[in-house]
Amino acid sequence: MRQLIYLLFIGFCITFCSCRNDFEFETSAGGLEFSKDTVYLDTVFTNIGSSTYTLKVYNRSNIDIKIPSIKLGQGQNSKYRLMVDGIPGKEFNNVELLAKDSMFVFVETTIDYTEYANNTTTFLYTDQIQFASTNGIQNVELVTLVQDAYFLYPQRNSQGEYENVPFDDQTNIYGFYLDENDPNNGNEYRWKNDKPYVIYGYATVPSGKTLNVDAGARVHFHADSGLMVRPGGRLLVNGEQSSTETLEKEVVFEGDRLEPEFANVAGQWGAILLMSNSDNVVNHLTLKNANIGIYAMVTGSNDPQPKLTIKNSQIYNCTNFGLYGVNAVITGENLVTNNAGKVSAAFALGGTYNFKYCTFANYFNSYDQIPLLLNNYQDKTEEGETKRYIGALTATFDNCLIYGSGNVSLSLERAEIENDTNPYFNVKFNSSLIKLVDFNRLENAVLYPFSANNAELVTYNNCKIARTGNENKPVFKDAKNNNLKLIEGTNGDGPYGTADASVTLSPNTDILGVLRSTLPDMGAYESTAE
Repeated sequence: MRQLIYLLFIGFCITFCSCRNDFEFETSAGGLEFSKDTVYLDTVFTNIGSSTYTLKVYNRSNIDIKIPSIKLGQGQNSKYRLMVDGIPGKEFNNVELLAKDSMFVFVETTIDYTEYANNTTTFLYTDQIQFASTNGIQNVELVTLVQDAYFLYPQRNSQGEYENVPFDDQTNIYGFYLDENDPNNGNEYRWKNDKPYVIYGYATVPSGKTLNVDAGARVHFHADSGLMVRPGGRLLVNGEQSSTETLEKEVVFEGDRLEPEFANVAGQWGAILLMSNSDNVVNHLTLKNANIGIYAMVTGSNDPQPKLTIKNSQIYNCTNFGLYGVNAVITGENLVTNNAGKVSAAFALGGTYNFKYCTFANYFNSYDQIPLLLNNYQDKTEEGETKRYIGALTATFDNCLIYGSGNVSLSLERAEIENDTNPYFNVKFNSSLIKLVDFNRLENAVLYPFSANNAELVTYNNCKIARTGNENKPVFKDAKNNNLKLIEGTNGDGPYGTADASVTLSPNTDILGVLRSTLPDMGAYESTAE
C-alpha cells in the first residue's frame, strides 16, 4: 500500500511538472494566418444591426503564443463590435493561442447613416482589426455598405403600448395605419424609389385611401410584418418593364435580411393581406420569401369579395402559399408562381378567377406541394365545432403552364350541398399544359380529364396532359432557382407548348416584353434558343 501511494505521488509530480510548459506563452512575432484578408459585412440599413460574421485566426507555428493586443483601428469610436474568446469588446490584451491551433473572432456592426453620409443614399464604412506582435501589426480589413431607408413602424402611446390594427371582427394585430403627413417620411401613401422602405408590423391602408408604389421601389418587410389593405382601401403597384437583370423598374417586396444566404429563404416575413374590393392593380412586382405572398381574403361576414388584377409579376419562395385567394375575384396575365411549401397558387371557397399566359410551377423541397389548387369550400372551427362553408367557383385558364417537381400539378376539390342542384363549380382549362402523372390517387377523380363525366363541371379544351415524367415536359432554364424561362430543345421542336399547342391571345408580349409568335408558347415566357 505504501509503495502504491509513493508511485501515485511520483506520477502526480511528473504530470504537474510536464503541464507547466504548456502554459508558457511567447509573445507573438507575427505570422498569423486568417481565413480571409477582408471581412465584407453585407449591406445594412441605417441603425439596424448586422448579422454576425466570423473570422478564423490560425497559429501555424509550433509555439504557444500570446498576442499582445487585438483591437479595432478606430478604437472605442469604431462602429464595429468584436467578440474574442467569448468576450465582447473593441480591444483585447494578451490573447493566448496554442501551437497549431486556431480561434474565432466574431464581428458585428450598427451604423447611423446620418453621421457619415453626404448627399447620397449609400456609403462604405470601413475599419480594420489589428493584431499586434513584436514585428509590427497584421491587419484584417472590415467593409460594410450602409444604406439609408424609410422606416415605417408602429408607434407607442403614453403607456408604452404599441399600435395595433384590426384584422377581423375579433382580432387586432401588431401594425399601424399609414400617415399622409408623417414628420419623417412625408406622405406614406406613396412608396418612392429614391431609397428602400423597411416595414415593421403591418402597414395598413384603411378604407378610402390608396397606396401607390412607384416603379423601381424596394420594400423590405421585417419578420412577421407585411402590408394590409382593408375593405375600401386600394393598392396600386406601378412597376414597369425593366431593361436589365437588376430589374431597375420592377417593384420588389422581400425580407429585410440582405445577406446573400437569405436571398431565397422562405418565410422571412408575413404576407400582403388584401381585403379590398376596390380596383387593386399589381404590375411588374417581384415578391419573394414570405409566409404567404398575396392573401386575398374575406375576414368578416359582411366584407365584400377582395378584388385583384395582377400582371407581369413573380411570386417565389413562400412557406405556405404564393397567391392565395379565398372567395376572391382575381385576374392574372403573365404571372409566374413557384416554390411554395404547400401551393403556389391556391383558390378556396369559390370565387371568380381568370388567368392568361401564366406559369404555375412548384419545385419547393417538400412533400406533396403542388402548383395549383381550386376548391369551392372552406372548413372553419368555430366554438369547438368544424363548419363547412361553400361558395360558387368560376375559373378560366387560357394558355397556362401548370407543372412541378411532383407527380400531380393540379388539385380540384368540389363539395356539394345535399339536395342542391347548383354545381358550385365551373372551371375551364383552354390550351394549357397540366402535369398529372399519378392520377389514380386523385380525389374527386371525376373532375379530371380522365373521366367522361366531368364536362358540366370542368372542361379541358385543346389541353396537353403530361402523364409521365417525360411526356410533354417543358424545358425550363432553372426551375428550382425560379428561372422559369422556356428554352428550345435540341430536336428543334422547342419545349412543349409551342406551335399547335396554343392559340393566339392578348397580351402579345410575354413577362419580359418579348413579342409572342403567331402560335405562342404556354405560360408567361415565350421560348428562346440557348
